[in-house]
Amino acid sequence: MYISTFMQRKDFLRIAAGLTIMSSLSSFKRFADELGEQDQVMPVVFIGHGSPMNGIEDNEFSKHWKEAAQKMPTPKAVIVISAHWLTHGTKVTAMDHPKTIHDFGGFPKELFAVQYPAPGDAQLALETKQLIKSTDVGLDHDWGLDHGTWTVVRHMYPDAKIPVLQLSIDYSKPASYHYELAKELAALRKKGVLLIGSGNMVHNLRMVAWDKMDVPNYGYDWAIEMHELFKKKILDGDHKALVNYESLSKSAMLAIPTPDHYYPLMYILGLQKKNEEPIFFNDKLVAGSLNMTSVRFG
Repeated sequence: MYISTFMQRKDFLRIAAGLTIMSSLSSFKRFADELGEQDQVMPVVFIGHGSPMNGIEDNEFSKHWKEAAQKMPTPKAVIVISAHWLTHGTKVTAMDHPKTIHDFGGFPKELFAVQYPAPGDAQLALETKQLIKSTDVGLDHDWGLDHGTWTVVRHMYPDAKIPVLQLSIDYSKPASYHYELAKELAALRKKGVLLIGSGNMVHNLRMVAWDKMDVPNYGYDWAIEMHELFKKKILDGDHKALVNYESLSKSAMLAIPTPDHYYPLMYILGLQKKNEEPIFFNDKLVAGSLNMTSVRFG
């Protein structure tokens, strides 16, 4: 009798576990079917996000973010590779309700008061993880949406109804790693997912000319040089030169003293299709050592 009861319990647990797995797989299949493949491939965009204040100001940069969104199909979800989520290994946010992260200091209280309550999407996080074969992607439940994401996306999609996820940057890896990893995400473009890289091509905070903040399109000579060189290489489709940016010019190390704000561009270049021409916007220098240049493909 004891053996029979034990076996019945064991069989029950095995069946229950099987049903749980089947239910999970069924949910994931429904999610994949809902995304589905579309005839239209979503664009990919690199956005120069600049100061966090752009998140609450109605200025030329934020207006062009809004206009960019209006020129694209409405996405089913957005995945942002932000310069402000640097990790060891690659992670993707997988919570249902990502928090708004105020990862800065010294700004007005109005900026800290902003909340961007866009939903997350755990199933999309899982699909993203499974698409990437070159490394094990962690499902993160702690991060949220940092200012590299919400300051931009709240202008693009102010209703905060579209799911927004972040993919982290493994800061232990070189530019080539991020460029190649991006190619594994290409299938998401066919499923209505908008991929955004958020950083700045020219980004040297230590050399900001604070007294020239209000001077339109002001840049140091080296910043102007790299500003134009980056655009030329993008127009030429010379991804190899952009990946090996250290060899572009002596000025490259001034424009990119650390690669955190440059790496998001690698993801967008890696996702560019051969027939896609670049569309530039917000193509300006700021305060001597920054540029806001943004580029869309598709």
